[in-house]
Amino acid sequence: MTKSDAPATAREPINDLRDWLKQVEAIGELTHVHEPVERDEEMSAISYLVAKQKPSPAILFDTIKGFEKSPIGARSLWNVLGPSVRRIALTLGENPDTPTVELIRRTKDKLRSRIPPQEIAAAEASVFENSLIGDKVDLDLLPIARHWPRDGGRYAGTADAVITRDPDTGYLNVGTYRMMVQDRQSTGLYLSPGKDARLHIARAWEQGKPLQVAAAWGIDPLYMLVGSQTFPKNVSEYEYAGGIKGGPVPVVKGKTTDLLIPAHAELVVEGEIRPGGMKGEGPFGEFTGYYGKPEAACPLVNITAMHYRNKPILTNALMADYPSCEQSGFFSIIRSAKIWDDLDKLGIPGIHGVYSHPAAAGGFGMTVIALEQKYAGHAAQCLALAAQVPGGAYYTKWIIAVDHDVDPTDMDQVIWAMASRCNPIDDIDILRNTWSTPLDPTQNPPEKRPYGSKALINACKEHRYIPVFSTRTTLRQSTYEKVAANWKKLGLPGNAPQVRAYESEESFIYREEGQMNL
Repeated sequence: MTKSDAPATAREPINDLRDWLKQVEAIGELTHVHEPVERDEEMSAISYLVAKQKPSPAILFDTIKGFEKSPIGARSLWNVLGPSVRRIALTLGENPDTPTVELIRRTKDKLRSRIPPQEIAAAEASVFENSLIGDKVDLDLLPIARHWPRDGGRYAGTADAVITRDPDTGYLNVGTYRMMVQDRQSTGLYLSPGKDARLHIARAWEQGKPLQVAAAWGIDPLYMLVGSQTFPKNVSEYEYAGGIKGGPVPVVKGKTTDLLIPAHAELVVEGEIRPGGMKGEGPFGEFTGYYGKPEAACPLVNITAMHYRNKPILTNALMADYPSCEQSGFFSIIRSAKIWDDLDKLGIPGIHGVYSHPAAAGGFGMTVIALEQKYAGHAAQCLALAAQVPGGAYYTKWIIAVDHDVDPTDMDQVIWAMASRCNPIDDIDILRNTWSTPLDPTQNPPEKRPYGSKALINACKEHRYIPVFSTRTTLRQSTYEKVAANWKKLGLPGNAPQVRAYESEESFIYREEGQMNL
C-alpha cells in the first residue's frame, strides 16, 4: 500500500477518555467486566493475559471488590492501548486501519505542529464535577492497585499525566511517572535521572521552595503518548498534544495550585513536594519485564485536592514483558516518529521508515531504519545518528539499517535482511559508554549503570556492490494486484498481505525474449 492508498483521517474528534472509549467500542476493542474483581494483582493478571490475545481489547472493570460503596464510585481501565495499533491510531486521530509505517510517518509530521492549550472557565471543566479539598482528601476511597506480588505498594499514575512547572522559565511539563500511595493524603513520585519533573524539583529546592504538582489519573490516552517522550525543555507537551489533535487542548487552573490541568480528565490530584520531602518507594515491576531497583527514597507529594467526574475511570498501565507491557505498543509508534523526525531535521535523505520494535523492552531496546541508499557511507551515517539523536539515544541497544525494500515493522523481513545482507565481521560496530538506564538488568554490578552500549548493524546491500548484488526474488506488481483483487473470490483467508518490492515489468519482458543477463 502506498502513502496515497492509505486510509485518510475521518474520525470524530476525541475530547476526553469517554469519547475515546466510544470509538474503541465501535471498532470492537473494548471489553466490560461486570463481575467483581480484586484490586490487588487480579486486575493486573487479567490485563497481562488478555494482552497476549489477538485481538487484545481494552478492559473496563466496573466493580472492584471492597469499593462497591465508595462515594467516588471509580472504575478501572486496563490494557488501555496494549499491543493494538488500531487503538493507537484512534488516539492519534487516524483511521484505525492505517498501516503501521504510514501511521508513524503521519505522527512524525504531526509532531512538527504545536498548538498552545486553551484555558477554560472552572464551570466548564467536567473534572470539577466533584472536589475534595484539604483534609477531605482520601486516597483510600480509590481502587488503586498493586500490580505485581513484589511491588513495594499500590501504584496510581502508571497511565497518567503529571504536570509540573519549571521554576525558572514557567513552562509546563506533562510527564508520565509512577506514584506509589504512601497514605490517604500522600504519594511518592518516582523520577529517573534527567527527567523534567526531577529537574524542576531540584531547582525549586535549591531556592528553598516547594514544587507544585498535579496528576491526572484518568486521561485521554494521547497524554500518555506525548508525556512519555523527550521534547525540548522550553515547550510544553500540551502544545504537542494540540498539534496532534489539530486544535488546542482544554485546560483549567487548579484550585490549590496555579497549574493548568486537563479540563476533562476523569480524576486529578493536586499537591506539593516540600523541600527535602522524601520517603521510601519501590520496588516496581518495570517495562523491562523485571523488577526495578530495591526500595529507595523518592520525592513525597502531599495531596491538597482531588477532583473527579461522576463515576470516574482510572487509567492503569501494566509494565511487563511484551505484549503485556502497556508502554510497548504506543511507545513504539511515538518513539519511531520522534527518531524519524530527528533524522529529517538533520537532513538525512532517503528514509522510508523507522520502527522501534515494541517487543524490545517496551519499545526502547531496538530501532530499525529502512533507507534508500544514496551515497557511500549513507547506511553507516544513519546508524550512528539514529543511535544518538534525542529521540533514540536513551537505552536502545540494537540499531539496524535495512534497504527500503524491507518493511522495518516486519521482523521476519528484518531478520531475513540481517541473514542475507549483513556480513558480521564487516557490518557490526559497537558504541560504548552510551546513555542507558538504572533499570538495565544486563549491567552488573548495578554500579555500572546507567552506562550502556549499542550495536550498529548494517543489514543493507553493500553500497559499493549494489549493481552486482544478488537479485531478490519478487513478484511482478501486476501479478500481485491481480491476486489481491481476487483474494476473497479465491476463498483465501483474511486479506492479501502487503509487499514493498516488485519485479520490474521491463525485466519480465527481457526474460520472455530470452535475454537472461539482466
